[in-house]
Amino acid sequence: MNTETSDNPIEHGDSSPFGTLNGIRVIDLTRVLGGPYCTMILADHGADVIKVEPPLGDDTRDWGPPFAEYADGSRDASYYLGINRNKRSIALDIGRPEGRDVLLRMLDSADVLVENFKPGSMKRWNLDYERDLAPRFPRLVHCRISGFGENGPFGNLPGYDVVLQAMSGLMSVNGDSSTGPLRIGTPVVDLATGLYAVIGILMAMNERQRSDHGQFVDMALYDCAMSMLHPQSANWFLNGITPKPLGNTHSNLAPCDKFSTKTCEIMLAIGNDGQFRRLAEEVGNPALADDPRFATNSQRLQNQFALKTILTDAFAEFDGEELALSLLKKGLPVGAVRTVDQAAMSEQTAARDMLTTLDEHRAIGTPVKFSRTPGGTRRVPPRFAVDGAEVLTELGYSEQEIKSLRDSGIMPIVRG
Repeated sequence: MNTETSDNPIEHGDSSPFGTLNGIRVIDLTRVLGGPYCTMILADHGADVIKVEPPLGDDTRDWGPPFAEYADGSRDASYYLGINRNKRSIALDIGRPEGRDVLLRMLDSADVLVENFKPGSMKRWNLDYERDLAPRFPRLVHCRISGFGENGPFGNLPGYDVVLQAMSGLMSVNGDSSTGPLRIGTPVVDLATGLYAVIGILMAMNERQRSDHGQFVDMALYDCAMSMLHPQSANWFLNGITPKPLGNTHSNLAPCDKFSTKTCEIMLAIGNDGQFRRLAEEVGNPALADDPRFATNSQRLQNQFALKTILTDAFAEFDGEELALSLLKKGLPVGAVRTVDQAAMSEQTAARDMLTTLDEHRAIGTPVKFSRTPGGTRRVPPRFAVDGAEVLTELGYSEQEIKSLRDSGIMPIVRG
């Protein structure tokens, strides 16, 4: 889908005050994924996000191939491009006092600070929230994203998505008996932490309307990973049985599995006895719902392997896409298994404006839809430090002061 055909003006880089967060300024000191994903969501909905990069840039600019190649010989990796739209980029060496002075001046007009430095770093730089920032910027919401937080046996240690998938138990319930614990294919811990961080920031901003004070939002990848253990953790709390990896099946429902059809694979997850009866009718075997082995969900769970054999035979002659759509229209939870490219190019994706295009940039769009204040793509992901002079000029820096910062290496020169 090319959003140049969309009626949503914000998808064309329109600078009008669209978005629920228009007027909110966010200083983004984050790198890699969880933090940038959080700040992109805020930027998608109108916040002015200033991405403050270290002198060597965000690590993910080099996480390729694939790369977007620029005329000046520089390049950015797809990993960076996918989570940094709608932001402005400035590079600062905040490890030096002069760089911190620039950052503090930026915070004078900021509502939110998001960073994912190792706990303790900000304190060493005299940027601790309680001691340094809150007294000077009482309305500032300061969100820190870290691996494990500051306390506990792993407190202050670095965290990485795949490691947290392992340590939290998420890997232990992914895969099946043949694979053992298996990494989930997308970086779910980083992404979930970014989402939770957005929620925390917006909650703090809402509370600020009553108290006129900001606060510190402590986000740890470990905590967010643990929060995603439903229903396995709920099962364990009740029955004490350690959950095992179940592949495409479900610990609490049957049938829930992947099946082959004449044209493609489908996934189904039957949630109640009425749905199962309708499924039996649709596949031409209505007596299946009266079979004592399958009459209730509990019985279907106990006999799920026998049931899978029967359903596998039943689905074999169907066109999978047609069957899935037909059953879904009748209220049954069934869908075709698609690849990333098939999903991206599907009619439903286009209808929901879930692809966004601006200039040469294409990406997955925002899933949050508002009736009056739409979000979307206003700016392509920024080249490294490309907006430094613009940001500092807005803060009142003179051309000579900006030149001095560049000459001293406090604000590195744009690549290329």
